[in-house]
Amino acid sequence: MPGEVSALALENIRVTFVSQDGARYTAIRDTTLRVAPGEFVSVVGPTGCGKSTLLNVAVGLLQPSSGDIRVFGQPLSGLNRKAGYLFQSDALMPWRTALDNITAGLEFRGVEAHEAKRQGEGWLQRVGLAGFGDRYPHQLSGGMRKRVALAQTLILDPQLILMDEPFSALDIQTRHLMENELLEIWSANRKSVVFITHDLEEAISLSDRVVILSAGPEAHPIGEFEIDLPRPRDVAEVRLMPRFIELHTRIWHAMKAEVLKSYAQHKQ
Repeated sequence: MPGEVSALALENIRVTFVSQDGARYTAIRDTTLRVAPGEFVSVVGPTGCGKSTLLNVAVGLLQPSSGDIRVFGQPLSGLNRKAGYLFQSDALMPWRTALDNITAGLEFRGVEAHEAKRQGEGWLQRVGLAGFGDRYPHQLSGGMRKRVALAQTLILDPQLILMDEPFSALDIQTRHLMENELLEIWSANRKSVVFITHDLEEAISLSDRVVILSAGPEAHPIGEFEIDLPRPRDVAEVRLMPRFIELHTRIWHAMKAEVLKSYAQHKQ
């Protein structure tokens, strides 16, 4: 909406790394990305194009070489306290049970143990793990661990959710289940989401908007597409819709040359 403050605004971001021998490598240049409150945005692009680097900038783990970052209209200084970050790999503590992993963030915030447990058990229920709270990570399947990680992030009620290829290591059936789980939870409160993925089908299935990054170095946005598929969505069923196929074709044509360019670079 005109005049609406963005949940996240990355303005003219440039990220340049300098090696010990003084060589400079610009991973991202002239990149602007704005995410509206309640909007689900996916960022896609070739392998190594800087998608995760952009997310690290948004969460405050990486200071850009130039450009501005605003979170709900305020300049970002240090870590993004309004954001929850779901990593590609499991970030669970192996010595803590599923319930204790979920409640860890509340404990760090000083929430009393009985209240943290009450909320944690509620989140176990919401992600389909009621009865598994006393299991340790090594006793859980990959999909179960992702459910714990999702609950661990969302129990803190972040206004902005940053996700870095969170389901890429899962088998396709479990992946679809987790994607639907995410959409169901997201639709209940419509937090802003930035979802990094290399899977175009996943991006279209989940998102309100898909942003394409060019191949690196000096990756930058080369296009964006509104995803006008109806909600609620089942990620497996929506892929059979003619409109999905049309969107997939258009977006793939827009990014195909960059994927081939990246592939050629990595072969060298």
